[in-house]
Amino acid sequence: MTGTRPLLVTVPGATLRRALEQTPGGVPEDVELVEWDLAGPPPAATAGRRIDIVVPPYMGAADRLGALAGLEVGLVQSQSIGYDDIPDALPPGHVFANAASVHETSTAELAVGLAIAAQRGLPDFVRAAAEGRWAPARHASLADRRVLLLGYGGVGRAIEARLAPFEVELTRVARRARDDEHGHVHGIDELAELLPRAEIVIVVVPLDQSTTRLVDAGFLAALPDGALVVNVARGPVADTDAILAEARSGRLRFALDVTDPEPLPEGHPLFALPNVLVLPHVGGATTAMMPRMARLLREQIVRMSRGDAPRNVVLRT
Repeated sequence: MTGTRPLLVTVPGATLRRALEQTPGGVPEDVELVEWDLAGPPPAATAGRRIDIVVPPYMGAADRLGALAGLEVGLVQSQSIGYDDIPDALPPGHVFANAASVHETSTAELAVGLAIAAQRGLPDFVRAAAEGRWAPARHASLADRRVLLLGYGGVGRAIEARLAPFEVELTRVARRARDDEHGHVHGIDELAELLPRAEIVIVVVPLDQSTTRLVDAGFLAALPDGALVVNVARGPVADTDAILAEARSGRLRFALDVTDPEPLPEGHPLFALPNVLVLPHVGGATTAMMPRMARLLREQIVRMSRGDAPRNVVLRT
């Protein structure tokens, strides 16, 4: 328990505050909620006090974490799942939790949506309609395709569940090989044997030293002609020059929610290629985000009020 004092929680703005207020149970009575986006010094209400939970902004959080230097903070609760840019940005002495449980559903539905759009030629139909043309064409199905799911964390499992009704032949790949209730999960060291059979690759690995530029020229060269690569992970997981070379040749197709660099510069050649579908990193940007983020934050508040350990702790500096 926190004793007689209320739990002090900061949120980056009114949107998350309202979502927390509308969550079943609302804001617990023993919580003082303060808005602070970390863009400036801490609000006067926090002066000289321990802040029990700080929620940084959703976008650009790493650039603002320096504002926590010298402050006593119980938990820094991210609004993102990925945290590859956090270790170098978070001042010493802090505990950081990611937003596992918030974005899996939206990211998974986008990954499957991108695969369907690319397979069924939706971008071609949209371009034809914009030109006022009726352009029927026959395209490949998602059904019966050999899909390689590269990454088997929370998002990967959510993608697997959503692919099941589409009757694909799914191969799962994780950092290490193992068996589970659904069968065998291959290790990432088996990629050289698995890629030549893959008609669709969905990339959802976390970004770290071992996965940076994982999708490189050699990776792409191992894929069969006409294969589709869907990236909903992080841009630097893939080599943009290698993607561009394969896309320009017309040998492979790509559906990218993330790019390197990001944002992709205006006029970048990937935008103009008909076999490349580029989205501006919107995997988690849906109406599902705020209610789920509020539920996670409320759970963290309740846990810390009871003296229990918070969920999703991924980093201690």
